[in-house]
Amino acid sequence: MNTLKRFFDSQRGRFIKGGRFEKYHPFFESIESIFFAPAEVTETGPYVRDSLDVKRYMLLVIVALLPHLFFGIYNAGYQSHLASGLSLSFFPVVLKGLWIVMPLVMVSYAVGFFWEIVFAVIRKHQISEGLFVSAMLFPFILPPTLPLWQAALGISFGIVIGKEIFGGTGRNFLNPALTGRVFLYFAYPAQNSGDVWTVISGTAAVAVDSFTGATPLAISAAAESGSVQQALAQKGYTVSKLFFGLYPDSIGASSALLCIIGAAFLIFLGIASYRIILGDIIGVLGMGFLLNAVAGGGAMPYLSLNPFYHLLMGGTAFGIAYMTTDPVSAPDMNPAKWIYGIAIGALTVLIRVFNPAFPEGIMLAILFMNIFAPLLDHIVVRIRLRRRVPNV
Repeated sequence: MNTLKRFFDSQRGRFIKGGRFEKYHPFFESIESIFFAPAEVTETGPYVRDSLDVKRYMLLVIVALLPHLFFGIYNAGYQSHLASGLSLSFFPVVLKGLWIVMPLVMVSYAVGFFWEIVFAVIRKHQISEGLFVSAMLFPFILPPTLPLWQAALGISFGIVIGKEIFGGTGRNFLNPALTGRVFLYFAYPAQNSGDVWTVISGTAAVAVDSFTGATPLAISAAAESGSVQQALAQKGYTVSKLFFGLYPDSIGASSALLCIIGAAFLIFLGIASYRIILGDIIGVLGMGFLLNAVAGGGAMPYLSLNPFYHLLMGGTAFGIAYMTTDPVSAPDMNPAKWIYGIAIGALTVLIRVFNPAFPEGIMLAILFMNIFAPLLDHIVVRIRLRRRVPNV
């Protein structure tokens, strides 16, 4: 580390004020801050003493996401080999998963980092650590066969339109990763909606050739008679399979088990809000049971689906654990957090059941409530101010 430290010290003069590469100081600072903590300290008050600074905050979120990356690599490789009739041995599957997933991750980071540097240089401020989380979340909610150029376009839209155009990290009211994902969803629906594609191996065009398979959400939405649970079971989607997530889906969002572990990790460290997460779950289950209660004999089967399936299918658990708890786009006041979470959960079920064009649901529900988060905070603050005893 001393050698690395001497290298950064020797190059710093080129990037500080008056140096040859002065305008690229945000890029140099961001690279240096990966290895060493900034030397600057606050010189004037007020002071906030907390061991959880922004860098450590973001680093812990990435730590929570790493199991999803490893699982996503294995699952993408496993589904590819399963569909291609190849060996399901561990190492071949992992190598295939690396070949499928890592290009999407690298494109997400490279393009996202490019836009961060551009805006940091123009605005002459430091590069935000929030990029590392957004660029990690984005590929996890993508189909594994998405073309790389679409991934680059999506993360560009998410970073530029979802965050930087509003002033950067801390000022954006939309989740950047979800904004990019929704853009791809509407711009290129063939590759981003409906059935999830699995990469076929063994041909010269392995990255292009693929096949489609019905997802649990697609099966549920298509059921016209009988029980949705039976339709899912006939396609092999048992409760345990949905819980562990070993089926074709987005790269890192299919395992409810990993989402529970990640959410517990973030709540324990004080990063994620348990109020929002519990509100999400209450909203999903509450709306699910309400639809069960109003479903009559001739109602569509989706209304009678066991509400717990909504928590296991698709990206609900992932969205609850990592997207709804985004500290920037979520409300800050505790009562607002409960309302925010419950509304997201209820909207997720409503969108899934009544709008088959959007089988996932939680993606749109989160972005919709992102817009209302400042209003919820404002209402809570106004109510509290009215309750204060006026000074005499």
